[in-house]
Amino acid sequence: MIQQRILVTGGCGYIGSHTLVCLLDPSNSPSIQYSVVVVDNLSNSSPESLIRVADICNIQGFAISDDGRRGSDPSNRLIFRAVDCCDYVRLREVFLEFQAEGGFDSAVHFAGLKAVGESKLIPLTYYQDNLGATLTLLKLMEEFGCRRIVFSSSATVYGVARDEKAKLKETDEVGVTITNCYGRTKFMIEQILTDFHRSHKLLREQEAQQNNSGDLSEVDESKPVDSSEQQSQQQQHKDWSIAILRYFNPVGAHPSGKMGEDPHGVPNNLMPFVAQVAVGRRPHVNVFGSDYDTKDGTGIRDYLHVMDLGDGHVAALKYMDEGKSGNGKLNIFNLGTGTGYSVLDMVEAMGNACGKEIPYKIAPRRPGDVTIYMADPTKAKEEMGWEAKRNLNDMCNDLWKWQTKNPNGYGGEDSTVKKVKPVRHSLFGS
Repeated sequence: MIQQRILVTGGCGYIGSHTLVCLLDPSNSPSIQYSVVVVDNLSNSSPESLIRVADICNIQGFAISDDGRRGSDPSNRLIFRAVDCCDYVRLREVFLEFQAEGGFDSAVHFAGLKAVGESKLIPLTYYQDNLGATLTLLKLMEEFGCRRIVFSSSATVYGVARDEKAKLKETDEVGVTITNCYGRTKFMIEQILTDFHRSHKLLREQEAQQNNSGDLSEVDESKPVDSSEQQSQQQQHKDWSIAILRYFNPVGAHPSGKMGEDPHGVPNNLMPFVAQVAVGRRPHVNVFGSDYDTKDGTGIRDYLHVMDLGDGHVAALKYMDEGKSGNGKLNIFNLGTGTGYSVLDMVEAMGNACGKEIPYKIAPRRPGDVTIYMADPTKAKEEMGWEAKRNLNDMCNDLWKWQTKNPNGYGGEDSTVKKVKPVRHSLFGS
């Protein structure tokens, strides 16, 4: 069986933690055994999520240190380090720690701030954290010879589509009509990854030209070749493999109800808010706009079960393995269902899941909101073999199970980890 160690940044968060379950589930990859090293600054997450991951994946003996800064199990399948990806020194220590054991085969990059509304209020923080974390990570991956990365991007890079009723394709225009700083950071990172990938091809071509024009007669063919030096040279010539995943609206939770989305403060997304209304934490749902050109006047979005999204990251990693069609290339994939549901559809479906009507009030439209936003996920199916398997009922039933079992999120009575202070690092000082 192939063994691979994956670095997962932001792995304590909602999407990251569910992706960990997909990585550690042997049924997802019968020929590959993944082990994961999670780095997270805990600014909007809890290491308690990793306790739940270990429980679901039957990883025996996983424990978090008393200070909440480290975690591991005896088999080292799941390791945690509380590190901010903007902190070059601390993140480099993580790379050094695992270098003697073969380093990392790939990275899955979730770390970053993600609240659309908040990004408009503190744009410098979003640019600093999201771009800084990515640049630091890429620099260290290059230094330590890890050249495969899955990047957690977003459908927000498409901005306001020219045809709001058409499903969005990877070839559609991006970057021009983005309405918030969060989306712009995702777009900028996509551009950085594209430039970075292209630079390696240019450097390789330049080196080949220099070798072709050089004097090869000076090469001593009788001298034995150092295998470690040869491997190092091969690593230097290895192209980057990059998968950019643009996903739409992740919802739901693990079907066990042990894991789910645990937003700090008022939820920024629709379904966590609806779920909190359902358990009585909030009085009603605000439906922003009822005069859109849709069947019930409310906006339509493409909602995707978070476990399907986690499976998409595993599919992307396997797609970039040695000998696979995505190896050495940069590819962009939409992850969505291709099916749209209105806001009132979602409120009604959640009501069906919890067995009671969800109260809501119509509110004015929000600036920048569009009528319809749906993915065309054809490319992901054709090239990676990935498609969403779970439906709207699964999304709502699993979300309701999580919310009822954990009305206060990971900070409830079942939590085994005390609240940990975030490990924040500023590029410009405190």
